[in-house]
Amino acid sequence: MASKYDFAAIERKWQQRWREADLFRTPTEGQRPKFYHLDMFPYPSGELHMGHMRNYIIGDVVARHQVMSGCDVLHPMGWDAFGLPAENAAIERAIHPQDWTLACIGRMREQFVSLGISYDWDREVNTCLPEYYKWDQWFFIQLYKRGLAYKKESPVNWCPSCQTVLANEQVVGNACERCGTEVTKRNLEQWFFRITAYADRLLQDLDLLTGWPERVLVMQRNWIGRSEGVTIFFEVEGSGEAIETFTTRVDTLFGATFLALAPEHPMTAALVAGTPQEQEVLAFIERCARESEIERTSEQAPKEGIFLGRYAINPVNQERIPIWTGNYVLMAYGTGAIMCVPAHDERDFAFARQHGIPVRVVIQPPDCQLDGETMAEAYTEPGVQVNSGQFDGLPSDKGAEAIHRFLEEQGKGRRSVSYRLRDWCISRQRYWGTPIPMIYCDQCGIVPVPEDQLPVLLPPVVDFRPRGVSPLGTAEDFVKCSCPQCGGPAKRDTDTMDTFVESSWYFLRFASPHTEEAPFDRDEVAHWLPVDQYVGGIEHATMHLLYARFFVKALQDMGMLDFTEPFQSLFTQGMIYKDGAKMSKSKGNVVSPDEICSKFGADTGRLFILFAGPPEQDTEWSDEGVAGCFRFLNRAYRLVADNLEACCSDWRETLATAEPDRVVSSLRQRVHETIRRVTDDIRKRMHFNTAVAAMMELMNGMTDFAQHMREHPAPTQHAAFSEAAETAILLLSPFCPHLADELWEMTGHEGFTCNQPWPEFSPAMMAKEEITVVVQVDGRVRDRLILPASADTREIRTRALTSPRVLPFLGGKRPKRVVIVGKRLVNIVS
Repeated sequence: MASKYDFAAIERKWQQRWREADLFRTPTEGQRPKFYHLDMFPYPSGELHMGHMRNYIIGDVVARHQVMSGCDVLHPMGWDAFGLPAENAAIERAIHPQDWTLACIGRMREQFVSLGISYDWDREVNTCLPEYYKWDQWFFIQLYKRGLAYKKESPVNWCPSCQTVLANEQVVGNACERCGTEVTKRNLEQWFFRITAYADRLLQDLDLLTGWPERVLVMQRNWIGRSEGVTIFFEVEGSGEAIETFTTRVDTLFGATFLALAPEHPMTAALVAGTPQEQEVLAFIERCARESEIERTSEQAPKEGIFLGRYAINPVNQERIPIWTGNYVLMAYGTGAIMCVPAHDERDFAFARQHGIPVRVVIQPPDCQLDGETMAEAYTEPGVQVNSGQFDGLPSDKGAEAIHRFLEEQGKGRRSVSYRLRDWCISRQRYWGTPIPMIYCDQCGIVPVPEDQLPVLLPPVVDFRPRGVSPLGTAEDFVKCSCPQCGGPAKRDTDTMDTFVESSWYFLRFASPHTEEAPFDRDEVAHWLPVDQYVGGIEHATMHLLYARFFVKALQDMGMLDFTEPFQSLFTQGMIYKDGAKMSKSKGNVVSPDEICSKFGADTGRLFILFAGPPEQDTEWSDEGVAGCFRFLNRAYRLVADNLEACCSDWRETLATAEPDRVVSSLRQRVHETIRRVTDDIRKRMHFNTAVAAMMELMNGMTDFAQHMREHPAPTQHAAFSEAAETAILLLSPFCPHLADELWEMTGHEGFTCNQPWPEFSPAMMAKEEITVVVQVDGRVRDRLILPASADTREIRTRALTSPRVLPFLGGKRPKRVVIVGKRLVNIVS
């Protein structure tokens, strides 16, 4: 036995033993309850730092604890290996993305192993390998067959730096979420997944996710953005066409004094074609395309627009109202056309005042009379209908219902629902991704690649530098092919899929990663899924988490799954900051796992990450905190090593027959209270920092007890210390597994701690046999009484008033008042 805590030797020793025993292989017998723990898999575009490692270390504690609690645990890891991060890193280093990606995967796997993460590497998944992305293509074809994958030309988000399209969810503050470059708009033919077909189910089923953080649920509700209202048809004067608008305030329809189309709306350019203002309007459309949605919709931004020289007919009063295009109207919301009621909408009001458009009040508040010519701001609250024809005098809520019925009777409107959510654009003009499995034939049109010809392999040699068009288009051997239907010459699609496609179903693949005949084995998925606990960043709330939910619902409708939600519980960990900023190489504040493991050991790094603060909150890296955790593990090692002679295997029998001893009982009570606290902190709250604090308090109590034990050696003392040591080692095991296994062996046990049952606390043992009652006289402490825990109020009062330390301060007089607070405090007023 080493005389000091040699963490390097201990960690090498146990990692080798775990590997030789194949300790983390997922059980397949199915004899115990199942638990599927999953950490969001990483992009392999570099090395991991300790900021990355927080969710993986949290996940390892949960997985190890579940094994010790009697579950068969699936705890896998893989690599989200396609996409911009890996490709950009490869371009920067002038190497092929596959070479860079595979090198990163090897390095990151080593880092996971060095930290003792208990992944089943036999189930490793890599999304950039053909055996995986074959099934991306297969899913695409299934969605296409069901009308859930389609191609259309539309304005899309374009990142000039990444030279590719971005989904709405990948635009943050009108900037590319990857590189921060301002996003522009382009009209391109792109492939979309019809996620809007599931908007209602995605929204309603959020109520099923009781194990998700409320803020994630709120983010998804807001992103889906369901609004109930009315679609109204405004006929374009003299054309026979109609403009569809959506409104949630149909009660204000009589107050509409103009229509406004988004610059991108197809009818904007069509209405001015061949007119004198055509060039001015086209220039306005182009200028708006260069502006961000935030800029266009900002309250401070000027409300710019152009009258298109055309009129529409208000269906309730047949009034001619001018049609404008306005920069504050977005194609992404509603129908891209709005009826504008300046008196009752803030943006419409600002636009009307700026362009001299009439303001007509149709909803009067109960306490004043508004005048459209003099009002200083829009009135947006409920009121009474005025200037609304036959609906005058109705409360606005009843007016809305009556106007809606009128529109339906006239065939001029219908009740409808609008969503903020838009279909998911999955086309990318980059190389490093899954090729879209579609073929273009002049005779047959768009044809899916036959399923028996999958995968469509990514060509290995291609100039993959971004240029605004797909690099796959330069690979002639890839592009040219035969039409599967007519056999004639055809061309392949040259775009690749958004990397979020791969991560939308990877959790299913882990159940049977080596299945070749299907994307997953249905029996295995039925056994393991849904995921019991998912851990990852909240930044994926409106991307990955939403897309994964969509995929599961679509696969359920295809009859492939028997559940409707992929993740039962979700935990979103906070970030680790250093020097006040998120860890990154560019800021020079990265702390490497290698650095921590070499200087302090993996267990110290794990313990600090868990002890640094509430895991759902951001926290600051502290070198002093790391050193403090290292000192704690050294003390724990020495406490056991210095008292090995007291450790005995028959402690249960000894304690079962021993006479009660106050010091022994106090330690045992603390042991069982610690079991309860640590268990609850892991299972109920995932508050690992307070669990570590409880173990530190137990060790302090054990240290004091060890001193007493050396002064009063006895079998009962040794048995109590043995119980405490064995319990402490097992409680420590999920947090610091290398040291726990070392101490387990030192104390005469065989095997691995993660295969031992999790300690159970005894409520009876936690009940204190004695209590300490503080006695104050006139606010000053005069005595501390040790009393039986069963003492009642009368006994506590009597003992306090007869205490030899209290009597001198009473002066032989009867006290004015005696206040007893629980069984903790007696306050005597003399």
